[in-house]
Amino acid sequence: MSKKAAKAFSEMHPKTLALGIYTPFVKIASPENYYVEFLSLIDTLGLPYDETYYTKVRAVDPNTFFTKGKMSEVQQVVEQGTFEFVIISESLSPLQQRNLEDVFNCEIMGREHLILEIFKKSAHSAEGKIQVEMAEVEFLKTRVIGRDRNYAQQLGVIGTIGPGETATEKMRRVFADKLRQSKQRLDTLQKARDNQRKKRMSSNLPQVCIVGYTNAGKSSLLNRLTKSTALVEDKLFATLDTTTREFFVDSNRKILISDTVGFISNLPHNLIEAFKSTLNELKYADLLMHVVDVSNPEWRGQIEIVQDTLKEIDVEKPVLYVFNKVDLMNTGMIELMMHEFNDYLPHVFVSTKSKEGVKPLVNFLSKYKV
Repeated sequence: MSKKAAKAFSEMHPKTLALGIYTPFVKIASPENYYVEFLSLIDTLGLPYDETYYTKVRAVDPNTFFTKGKMSEVQQVVEQGTFEFVIISESLSPLQQRNLEDVFNCEIMGREHLILEIFKKSAHSAEGKIQVEMAEVEFLKTRVIGRDRNYAQQLGVIGTIGPGETATEKMRRVFADKLRQSKQRLDTLQKARDNQRKKRMSSNLPQVCIVGYTNAGKSSLLNRLTKSTALVEDKLFATLDTTTREFFVDSNRKILISDTVGFISNLPHNLIEAFKSTLNELKYADLLMHVVDVSNPEWRGQIEIVQDTLKEIDVEKPVLYVFNKVDLMNTGMIELMMHEFNDYLPHVFVSTKSKEGVKPLVNFLSKYKV
């Protein structure tokens, strides 16, 4: 390979370290499972990485994220591997990111940035794209202003800024204009969504919303019940757009079922805020179907994460726990876990692999009165 070709390849794919960090704030019980989920996020975005390194921290420094001893450990890993790009499993404040980039002498991508890029890739509706755009501008404005590095061009959001244009006031004006324009477009779409909701509510049809941890099988459940074709992929955040379909309980009765964005451990607050207009759909639901992947060893923690997120967006509704993927468990395993599931009432066990597998849920919905 020529020097020119080698340089071009290096620029396309800087030597990258995936740095998994298990902090006291992580609600997933097993560090190993948390690291696997972190790598799944990177794979979902399609980012190549050369090596992985995992570590635990007991405390987080507000200025540098790592305390002195842990900083020395990680710095040694980065320098010995001559890494040019480090993807970190945790969200970083602008100050922490700047200081780490100075210490490690490389580019850093934190959890918020990583999930934001996945959201950009997964949003397909006009409303979803605008919400992601607004979240991106909020993310950028705390990192670009006052810095020489042109993150705005790097992420392709602020197209009016050229190299060298880093004056603070000009940057603030550009970000403010971008947010105002996006909010105006979102308000227009929100009015249309509100009109659609009013029509649905005037029909007096029960409203059911599917919630759950990302990749728990929510879209598969919607497809099985309603013969829909919502996107189903073995990826985190395969889709962000709310999908609503009619479900005929019997020949005389039907309900409306909506699939919503999945949640995840340590979902950055700014991203929850950005999707509040979409998640507001939950506030009009008569029933929430909380889909849980029982084949995942972290199902207990995932339930807690979903519950906490619903509290954060002020959603309190009746909940049916739908324990999914029982086809991956034997009868003995389910019987051993029954006493744990009794804490989650009402509940049903389903498998979206077949029509027969969702029959317990269909039976419940046929008897449920709103």
